[in-house]
Amino acid sequence: MSPYDHFYFIRPVAADQVNWPIADYRYGGIFFAQDIIHTGIDIDAEKGAPIMAAGPGTVVWAGWGLFTETPTNDSDPYGLAVAIRHDFGYQGQQLYTVYAHMDEVIAVVGQHVESGDLIGLVGATGAVTGPHVHFEVRLGENSFHFTLNPELWTAPPQGWGVLVGRVMDEKKDTMRHKEVLVISEETGKTYLVRTYGSGGAANADPYYNENLVLGDLPAGIYKLIIIYDEEKKPGQTWVEIFPGQVTYFTFEGENGFDSTRPPAPTLEFLPALPATPTPVR
Repeated sequence: MSPYDHFYFIRPVAADQVNWPIADYRYGGIFFAQDIIHTGIDIDAEKGAPIMAAGPGTVVWAGWGLFTETPTNDSDPYGLAVAIRHDFGYQGQQLYTVYAHMDEVIAVVGQHVESGDLIGLVGATGAVTGPHVHFEVRLGENSFHFTLNPELWTAPPQGWGVLVGRVMDEKKDTMRHKEVLVISEETGKTYLVRTYGSGGAANADPYYNENLVLGDLPAGIYKLIIIYDEEKKPGQTWVEIFPGQVTYFTFEGENGFDSTRPPAPTLEFLPALPATPTPVR
């Protein structure tokens, strides 16, 4: 694992449940309206399934009104939700996680929880189309505007890895909401992932500066296809996914693909303890 990776959290849904993100509701997706950006990942699960704390910390919100910061607001889009301020941070900033759309909240404000502790039950409260867990990672402030992609913070299953990319045009401007096909050379299975939409609510990792993440890929060789211009031949390349690691690429339109990782961050952005959570006192 790179010293700039941070798989600090466990999955909020037990391993015997479906616990990978719903493809159309990944971080940075556009839904309901063209100007609404998805600030977390949605994990499909049965109503009433247990939701677990992704890491140790203190519950700072439990109930209605998280988005509007109004505890009595039972029309809040997050529905019944829990927010945890974790016992560790990253690069000197506080980490939070959010669990939304619960059927029942079990945790209470002020309670200290450990990784895997029961905090609520899967539901369909708030702005939803069915039962699932909306999971967010927030860095710096417990706010909608301070989220990062949870797939870069949640440990992939054993033997699986994560694909991270920055998709741009020839001028190095990021391409918004662009489809990328990821095809397993071994099984032929095709995964569809989209680059982040516009709107400013999706934030890139301070090291990868990505606009695309696809987690939960079994280790192996994959073909990438990007249709970046209907009048031009699609861009394509092959990448290898390694267990427990990030595979990184960039794409620049007609200039094609590059697998060179980003340069090392400058000192002011370097974690105090690389790849290790920073205790918060």
